[in-house]
Amino acid sequence: MTTRRDFLRTGLFTAGAMAWMNPNRLLAAPGQPPMRFIFMHRGNGLWPRVMVPPSFDSKLMQKEKQKAAYEVDLAGHELPEWMSPLASHVNNLTILQGLSGKMCTTGHHSWCSSLGVFKANERISSIKWATVDFELAKLFPSPVEHIELACFPLGGGNARGALDGIAKGFSARGPQQPNYAFGSPRVALAELFKSVSLEKTAQTQYQLDRKLLEFVASNENAAAQTLHGIEKAKLTNYSDSVEVIRRRNRKIDEMADVIRRHVPELDPKYLDADVSTFDRQIGHAEVLLGALISGLTNVAAFTVDELGHSYTGIPGIEGQKVNMHDVGHGKMIGGLEAEEIRKLCRHHHMTLAERIVSRLKSVPEAGGSMFDNTMIFYFPDGGETHHSHGTEYPFIVLAGDNAKLNLGGRYIRLPNYGDVGHKTLGNWYTTLLNACGNPVEHFGAPDVGLNHIDQLGPIKQLLA
Repeated sequence: MTTRRDFLRTGLFTAGAMAWMNPNRLLAAPGQPPMRFIFMHRGNGLWPRVMVPPSFDSKLMQKEKQKAAYEVDLAGHELPEWMSPLASHVNNLTILQGLSGKMCTTGHHSWCSSLGVFKANERISSIKWATVDFELAKLFPSPVEHIELACFPLGGGNARGALDGIAKGFSARGPQQPNYAFGSPRVALAELFKSVSLEKTAQTQYQLDRKLLEFVASNENAAAQTLHGIEKAKLTNYSDSVEVIRRRNRKIDEMADVIRRHVPELDPKYLDADVSTFDRQIGHAEVLLGALISGLTNVAAFTVDELGHSYTGIPGIEGQKVNMHDVGHGKMIGGLEAEEIRKLCRHHHMTLAERIVSRLKSVPEAGGSMFDNTMIFYFPDGGETHHSHGTEYPFIVLAGDNAKLNLGGRYIRLPNYGDVGHKTLGNWYTTLLNACGNPVEHFGAPDVGLNHIDQLGPIKQLLA
C-alpha cells in the first residue's frame, strides 16, 4: 500500500465507493422503511420481441409490430416462456417497452452508460456524473451506501484478466469516480460480512484495518497542520474520507447482531474459484439478499453478465465456455441454437429475480414485507440487440406496493422513437428520482436527435 489511492481501494471500505459516503447519510428516516433498488443488467442486448406475451391477440400484435403506444393488463395473459418464473408475481410485474438511449454508448460494451445516460468508455475521464443507482442511494442512506456484484468479462468491457477479485464496475459514484464491484460471491461474502466473521483470520484483519484507519486519521490530521492552500485542502479531503469510513464502521459494529443473523450460508460450490456462471449468479443473489436484509445497503447493482464474459453452466452444454459474442452473431454452440442459448440465460436470470422477490416477501417489515419497499429492474446495458442502436431499452420492473409509481400487472409500450410523446432512459430515471424525492428536472444527457420532442421531466403516466 503505497499511495492514498491504493489505501482507498483496499478492502471493505472501498468496494462500492464506501470511502466517499456522506457522513450525514448514515441513518434513514426513523420509523419509515427505506425504499430499496436492485439494478440487474445484462450484456448482448435484449430483443423487444421476446418481451411480448404470446397470448396477445392479432390487434395487439399489430400494434406491437407498428411500435404504437398502448397498455394492457397482464391479468389473464401468458408470460413469455423465459419469464415463467415470475408468473406468481405478475401483480408486481411491469413489462416496459419503448424507452430509448441513443445518448448512451451502445453496441458491444456500454460501461456505465445505461445507468448514467451519457456516452462512456473505458477511460475514467468519460464518467460525467453519478449513475442513477448512486443517486437513489443518496436518498435512502445505509452504512455501506451501495454494493455492486458482477460477472466480469475477460475479453473487452470493464474488468479484464480476473473473475474473482474487486475491480472497476459498471456504476459510478460521481464525475470520474468509477465504482468497484465484487467479481465472486466468495470475495463479496468475505469483504461485506467480515466485521461479524467467526474466522479468526478475518477478525484479525478487520481489527488491523480499524487500527490502520485510526493511525492514518491521526497522522493525516497532524500533517495537514503544516500545509497551506491546495495541498492542505487535498490532505484534509483525504482525512475527512478516512473519518467517514471510521464512522461507517462504528455504525456497522452497532448493527453486528442483526448483520450476523443474515450472513448468507452458501453451499461451498458457490465459493469455489471455478464456480460456473449460473452458480456465480446464484451466489451473488444470495450475498445481495444478505446485504439488503441485514440493512448494510439499500441499493445494489448486479451485472448478471457482460458480452465479454464466457458463460459456463448453461443446461445441456454445462461443460463448455460459451462466447457470448458468437451467440450474438447467431452461432450454434454445442448443438444449441444461439436463440435457445439466449433464452436459457434469460430464464435463469428470471429465477434469480424470483429468488430475490420471494425472499424479500418472506421478511416482515412495517406491517407488510420488505418487498413492499423494493424495486427490481432487469434490462440490457447496451440496448435492443447485439449490435444495438439504442432505439429501445426493454425493462422488466418488479415493484412492491409502496413504490410511488403507477406500476404492477401491466404491459406498457411507450411511443416509438421519434414519435410525439416518446420517452428516453433519462425520462425513466427522472421518474424514479422524482417519485423518491429528488426533484431533478432531467437526469442524464439529452438525445440530440430528438430536438423536436420535449425531453424534460418524468413519464407522467407512471407517477402515482
